[in-house]
Amino acid sequence: MTTTATPRAGKKEWTGLAVLAMPTLLIAMDMTVLHLAVPSLSADLQPSTAQLLWIMDIYGFLVAGLLITMGTLGDRIGRRKLLLAGAAAFGVASVLAALSSSAEMLITTRALLGIAGATLMPSTLSLIRNMFHDASQRTVAISVWMTAFAVGGALGPLLGGFLLNHFWWGSAFLVGVPVMVILLVLGPVLLPEHRDREAGRLDLASVALSLVAVLSMVYGLKLTAEHGFGWSPGAFVALGLAAGLFFIRRQGRLADPLLDLKLFRERTFSASAALLTIGVLVMAGSQLFTLQYLQLVNGLSPLQAGLWSLPNAAGLMAGAMTAPALAAKLRPGFVIAAGLLLAAAGLGMLLLVSAASGLGILVAASAVMGLGLGPMAALGTDLIVGAAPPERAGAASAISETSTELGAGLGIAVLGSIGFAVYRGQIAATMPIGVNDEAARESLGGAVAVAGELSGEAGAALLTVARDAFVQGLHTTAIVGASVAVALAVLAATLLRNVQPESGEH
Repeated sequence: MTTTATPRAGKKEWTGLAVLAMPTLLIAMDMTVLHLAVPSLSADLQPSTAQLLWIMDIYGFLVAGLLITMGTLGDRIGRRKLLLAGAAAFGVASVLAALSSSAEMLITTRALLGIAGATLMPSTLSLIRNMFHDASQRTVAISVWMTAFAVGGALGPLLGGFLLNHFWWGSAFLVGVPVMVILLVLGPVLLPEHRDREAGRLDLASVALSLVAVLSMVYGLKLTAEHGFGWSPGAFVALGLAAGLFFIRRQGRLADPLLDLKLFRERTFSASAALLTIGVLVMAGSQLFTLQYLQLVNGLSPLQAGLWSLPNAAGLMAGAMTAPALAAKLRPGFVIAAGLLLAAAGLGMLLLVSAASGLGILVAASAVMGLGLGPMAALGTDLIVGAAPPERAGAASAISETSTELGAGLGIAVLGSIGFAVYRGQIAATMPIGVNDEAARESLGGAVAVAGELSGEAGAALLTVARDAFVQGLHTTAIVGASVAVALAVLAATLLRNVQPESGEH
């Protein structure tokens, strides 16, 4: 009896990984760089409040809504083909966005960027699955891919700030053009083509249902984060759940489903997807409050806040890059569990932060949280992709990315709602006499704006109670997040206990 050794990746595959990391880095940058450009583009294009919200949100909405469709489409037509087509579309849309002469044009081009962006993430991740067959090498490759995403998120505000200090707001969109040109030149040479030759046609009804389900859920969660629980957010979430239920039922009846539900029968796959979703929930919910603390409590500019956020990104990168070496010796479930316990400790450190002081503690806590969550992000993604058969790599990659998007939305909505509810309750009991402004009761940002319009003593008093109330909300979300992280650690150690070192297999 003879056995065939699993082929190991060589220089060409590792060089190809560097090419795949570039669009990943760019996507993460594009999600953050626009925030700094809002003041200058608002002065130039003069969008209405509703238009500005669509400029900010439509990109992320369409990326989240189309991930499943694009991941499955890549399985059908070829992952490299979809990646290169998406790269070309992204480059063209970036130029059009930079040259936008009206709010309507910028909304449209941002939508095109979202559609193109949805092709990039699942394509890059699924190609990694096809290029790195050895489990240990694949774990390292996905950790590099995850690190590129973290680097992009950290560089976005810094590069955006530099460009906006020297050029017009449209320059922020042009960063992606040379990256896409490089991808289009090197991609056909370094990246293999791969598709499922037995895949059937794309079911358009399933595409529509998946789009409605994800978009409605994400939009409902966003409304919840902004305005709290209510009829309007609840209606969108209910619509998303209903569309999701119809989508799942339809997949079970189709001969060629858009999403193969058999993937979820694999315990490693389903457990990793759940852990990734809830783990990102903790990450996004905590970052919502730490970033506001830096700007609204410490009074830092967005660029300064971005600089003080770098330790969090560095921790995430370090955690993601050390995870493969640990997982080669220990069971991945135990590595993820240990990381989550470390993240819980970092969240616990936030209880030492006060309104009067705590910048150093908060930055250190953020670094510890990133270090602890890095293994979960890298190994969780690796286990999802590795548990799926190669011909379903695109669909598995899309599920991984969708889990991340939904986790981020849930984190902002759930933990955000809890923290802001504490803020509103606390400030209602401590509001200075003579100050009765609804904006100050709703958020710390509103309180800072109102304080700026008041006389010296009244404004200072409002700022003091508002910042104290915000810190109470920060403490509450830290306690909830730490509790969730500990529970996830137990689940990871239990549900993934059979996954052996250096392998995503049982």
